[in-house]
Amino acid sequence: MRSFKTAAVVLGLALLAGSVASADKPETIKLFNGKDLAGWTHFLTEADAKLEDVWSVKDGVIVCKGTPGGYLATKDMYESFILVVEWRWPAKPGNSGVLMRITGDPKMLPNCCEAQLKSGDAGAMYGFQGFKLAGDKSRLFANPNAVGGLTGLRKAAANEKEAGEWNKFEITAKGDTVTIILNGKEVNKATGVDVRAGQIGLQSEGGEIHFRTVTITPLKK
Repeated sequence: MRSFKTAAVVLGLALLAGSVASADKPETIKLFNGKDLAGWTHFLTEADAKLEDVWSVKDGVIVCKGTPGGYLATKDMYESFILVVEWRWPAKPGNSGVLMRITGDPKMLPNCCEAQLKSGDAGAMYGFQGFKLAGDKSRLFANPNAVGGLTGLRKAAANEKEAGEWNKFEITAKGDTVTIILNGKEVNKATGVDVRAGQIGLQSEGGEIHFRTVTITPLKK
């Protein structure tokens, strides 16, 4: 009888430990549900333009025409997280970006950190409208003449795929450090990044671009 009770106690403790571990495990959230743009809002530079003029969902893919300029933005705000975004250029490669920690007034380049998607430069990072970031001094630069000014960190390596193929960003923003892995290879890491909760955005910036997987795993501070 005693051995039975002991086994029951051990089993109970194991189940409790499993429950605690599950509770501590970060939850991955699908920002794009594969069907529509529920959970997203938007900003476009042309006041009379509508979301459907630029963004649509077809066959489980977000299609962005690229004009007019602007961005989709999550309604929810996130500070530290692992963000996974898959994208491709269906035809001619162009320009776009993944925006993080967006705050302030909506504008073409809002106050935020951008993970660049521009063809040939995917993985570079920019801080707009005074958003701070730092990193390897040999790759760090500033452009006060850009709209609102910017600070940039050139990518450390290139790992993009050809047009028509899917690329995958795995971006970890933890406190004041942001790391970008592109198609399985670390291509950039910024430090001294402004820490605050903000929206996640997908840019419309001149070229048609497709997105499919967009997930986020919030991290504890």
